[in-house]
Amino acid sequence: MRTLIFTVLFALPAAAFAAGPSTALGTGAAPAPTFSKDVAPIFNKSCVECHRPTMFAPMSLTTFDAARPWAKSIKQRVVSGVMPPWGADTPHGMFKNDPRLTPAEIDTIARWVDAGAPKGDDKDLPAAPTFADGWSIGTPDAIFTMDEEFTIPADGTIPYKYFRAPTGLTEDKWIQAIEIHPSARAQVHHVLAFTQPAGSVPKPGGELGPDNIGGVTPNKPGLVFEPGVARLLKGNSDIVMQIHYTANGTEGKDRTTVGVIYAKQPPTKIAAGGMAINPRFVIKAGDGNSEVRATTPLNRDTLITAFTPHMHVRGKDMTYIAHYADGTDETLLAVPRYDFNWQITYELAKPKLLPKGTRLEVIAHFDNSTANRFNPDPSKDVRWGDQTWEEMMIGFFSTVQPPPVVSTTPQP
Repeated sequence: MRTLIFTVLFALPAAAFAAGPSTALGTGAAPAPTFSKDVAPIFNKSCVECHRPTMFAPMSLTTFDAARPWAKSIKQRVVSGVMPPWGADTPHGMFKNDPRLTPAEIDTIARWVDAGAPKGDDKDLPAAPTFADGWSIGTPDAIFTMDEEFTIPADGTIPYKYFRAPTGLTEDKWIQAIEIHPSARAQVHHVLAFTQPAGSVPKPGGELGPDNIGGVTPNKPGLVFEPGVARLLKGNSDIVMQIHYTANGTEGKDRTTVGVIYAKQPPTKIAAGGMAINPRFVIKAGDGNSEVRATTPLNRDTLITAFTPHMHVRGKDMTYIAHYADGTDETLLAVPRYDFNWQITYELAKPKLLPKGTRLEVIAHFDNSTANRFNPDPSKDVRWGDQTWEEMMIGFFSTVQPPPVVSTTPQP
């Protein structure tokens, strides 16, 4: 599937452009945008976090020479709304990580390409954003590596694998940021990381419980918590990684690493989460709009910070609805354009408090018809399963909660 991402995102590089005018498109027309003055600031703001060397996007947009061969495809993708990736149908400002370009920014890029993609004057270039090489969270305080390299077969079904990454920590640490790096990105479907006692045999468990420390799909950068929010990394524990590999026709080698930045002081809130899940469904062969629902009751006041819809390649859309105890309903998130290749976490600009007694319902639709070009086999019914050609229906949500109260009363 990772290869699919690269080929679908952008067409082949554009042929060399004829030298286009860089000052005017015609008599009385406004000067044509240039890369240095007009386009680079847009790329720096909305694109280069992913489109830069050492990251997972298929080309770099950090310089004119790197971006120009892709100019026609860039225009096509931004005008169509495919790039930057965003599936939610929400107004700007509702989610803090909304990367969508404004109409003026889209127009600037389109006019730049139509004018021949001129470079402009180097003195107009904005200062380039700074990144830690290969990391979106910044330079990690510590990097932990799984203790054995795994050879990924070229073909066949690969069950979930569990690997240990020793930390050597003897005391608890609070994590302010975490990023997980598979070395074989093209063959890693996902990684979930949790902790278990040091030296124990890696085994399933902890992925969704209090020992969870993070997770990743290949297109996701790292996770940075808000100031005062952190997640616990237990001392005398190893990090255990559940890794789902997908064979893609080429044998690969993987040795996944986990980078963390520690909080400078104990947090005032702990990062946590939950989910609405339905593993008991059947999506009939040929059904282009199969509906699956899941509901989870909230047994205490819950402060939600983000939503992460999860389905596989037949997923079409997902909606989160809060059913309040007073009988009213509220749509919290609608994602009408779910894309398995871009499994986005939608981070609320302002956390949403759902009072105790709320029922959180998630409604998803799946396309198991021939109209879905990513459908592995529209002639078969589909059920829950780990593999990409099977399906899942999970509405993850992230929360913050107060840290546990530690008693200081002496024990008798």
